[in-house]
Amino acid sequence: MTVEELVRAAAGGDTDAFEQLVRLHEKKVYALALRMCGNPEDANDAAQEAFLSAWKGLPNFRGEANFSTWLYRLASNAAIDHMRKGKRQQEESSLDNDDAPLSVPDQGPGPQEALEGRELREAVTAGLQALSEDHRKILILREYQELSYDEIADVLDMDLGTVKSRISRARQALRKILLKNGNLSGYLPSKYSENRKEGRS
Repeated sequence: MTVEELVRAAAGGDTDAFEQLVRLHEKKVYALALRMCGNPEDANDAAQEAFLSAWKGLPNFRGEANFSTWLYRLASNAAIDHMRKGKRQQEESSLDNDDAPLSVPDQGPGPQEALEGRELREAVTAGLQALSEDHRKILILREYQELSYDEIADVLDMDLGTVKSRISRARQALRKILLKNGNLSGYLPSKYSENRKEGRS
């Protein structure tokens, strides 16, 4: 069955179809929640709430946006709710993974390079956590989830021009935070990922 067929079946009450939708999307939904919440426990809670909201809302889902886009919106809202609760602090980077576009590309196996790469990823993580909710959310959707501007506009329910200007301001804010730390002079967080996404905007 296609995603569209699974969505229609799940909207009609087919729990097996919905379970398949969960399996297809749970990793990306959890990754989004983790990067926004900053810790696994809140991310798990937010992801579960997003899927619960999806199950409840499917009968009214009109398909005006892709199911995944709609699901990202639910996950983003759930994650923000948990962030606002401030249940716990993240002590170690939740974004410390090698495939994050905002991190430095792997230059080789040398221990010094590995240490510097880890320190930079941790600095980016701390910088993201220091951003406002709006800036953090839109930057994660663009840089980590690699959504197009149009997809982000659907997720956040805003016009395209606002999306582009907010992403620009979010990058500037993150760059300012990183430069303020004193050891990231000249680091431009959007350069690497924009090269990878050229032509997607």
